[in-house]
Amino acid sequence: MITLFHSPRSRSTRIVALLQELDALEAVGIEIVTIPRMDGSGGRDPRNPHPDGKVPLLVHDGVQVWESSAIIAYLADLFPQAGLGIPAGDPQRGPYLSWLAWYAGVVEPVLTLKAVGVDHPALARTFRTEAEIEARLSEALTDRPYLLGDRFTAADLLLHSPYAWFGKPGRPVIDAWVERCMDRPGARFAAEFDARHPAD
Repeated sequence: MITLFHSPRSRSTRIVALLQELDALEAVGIEIVTIPRMDGSGGRDPRNPHPDGKVPLLVHDGVQVWESSAIIAYLADLFPQAGLGIPAGDPQRGPYLSWLAWYAGVVEPVLTLKAVGVDHPALARTFRTEAEIEARLSEALTDRPYLLGDRFTAADLLLHSPYAWFGKPGRPVIDAWVERCMDRPGARFAAEFDARHPAD
């Protein structure tokens, strides 16, 4: 049994999108839970087994998988027929895993700190800057539609997600990539799903 603990319009929305892209919605149950929101609304849900009361959380036969990048890699490997992951032994496996880790270790901290107005030279030296992130993405997307070439992967699904949330950065090559990702069936399904299941 596989269950995704999800709160609408949160970081777990991208996992709902992934489930649709993987054609895994019949195999994975979605449990709607509440979470504490940045605006002070919501609250910790006793039905949510996440140790921090957050989402997303995937539970597979009693085993917990947490953090978006880990869940995305796990699910893409679990449902390989969709072709959103890169299997072990493929030359692109290393870059694929690196993009997933880079998101968690660099992109999300930098964009979150910017959103809350925190800036310090030590943070820039540790995590890089928004400009460096955009330069890296622009370089990767030059002359190809997706991060790993012509094929949309779970790395694109994860990496584009903060721009779908916060807004496109205004760099044409990145903006076009974000639009391509937002126009995917998974992104459209997740938006419709969340609209039918508003957050408490």
